[in-house]
Amino acid sequence: MPPLDDKRKYLQPEMAAMLSNMALRARLVVEGYIIGQHKSPYHGFSVEFAEHRAYGPGDEIRHIDWKLYGKTDRYFVKRYEEETNLRAHLILDTSRSMLYSSGAITKLDYASTLMAALAYLMMNQQDGVGLVLFDEKVNQFIPPRSNPSHLNTLLSHLGTVEAGLDTQIEPVLHEMAERIKKRGLIILISDLLDDPDNILNGLKHFRHNKQEVIVFHILDRQELEFDFNARTRFKDMESGEEITTEPWHIRKAYAESIEKLQKAYRKKCREYLVDYVPLFTDQSLDKALTEYIRKRKKLN
Repeated sequence: MPPLDDKRKYLQPEMAAMLSNMALRARLVVEGYIIGQHKSPYHGFSVEFAEHRAYGPGDEIRHIDWKLYGKTDRYFVKRYEEETNLRAHLILDTSRSMLYSSGAITKLDYASTLMAALAYLMMNQQDGVGLVLFDEKVNQFIPPRSNPSHLNTLLSHLGTVEAGLDTQIEPVLHEMAERIKKRGLIILISDLLDDPDNILNGLKHFRHNKQEVIVFHILDRQELEFDFNARTRFKDMESGEEITTEPWHIRKAYAESIEKLQKAYRKKCREYLVDYVPLFTDQSLDKALTEYIRKRKKLN
């Protein structure tokens, strides 16, 4: 196991991606993050005790009140107020465009590592976490739970995730807005390369249902800077359409299009009270974790 000081390097996405075991990757990312903080990110989260009830099958031993056992010679567990625990749904875009990379890791590598770290962090504060994997449709939906074995299930799926087909974000968001009945936190991680008006309609649906929402917009830096110089063949990773051109011919129009896209997301997310966080795949993962912690403390 790496020394404490070395764990901070796993906040760098290319270092984290070198670990093939997703459970180890998630743990080292979170531990590296905690080391860099002046206090634990769990500080300030509380779960209020409600009442005792008899211990039964399926209850966790850690919730047994041993002092009460000493007085009564019977096992009781502490029941906690359910609403003090957060229910979170992590929604991951696994469409083909997420495979793009101009450097060490793909957008999907970055996104799945971030999602694994978030799941690890949440479940260590006893929040319930669910997982949704989608491309054109929902391919996997694991409802939120908070028991330790559930984390292994989530990390196992994230460790074997593969890119699927084209992107159809809006219908997925509407479907999940209808399927998720209880209020909580929705975290969407995607490159958002779809019609912004449609995506924003889906996000609005969640907000209409009183869900809190964070959107992590994942881009490769080359997708923003378009730093191509020689004559280049560009291929749409989803449609397969190709174009060969001198980059300077289209650089200005492309830059304006990307800027317009980001402005639209930023403006409308602010209007809908959705937290919009743009991220590049070469950025340290601590920015995203800090944004989540900030949001989580507001909900406590």
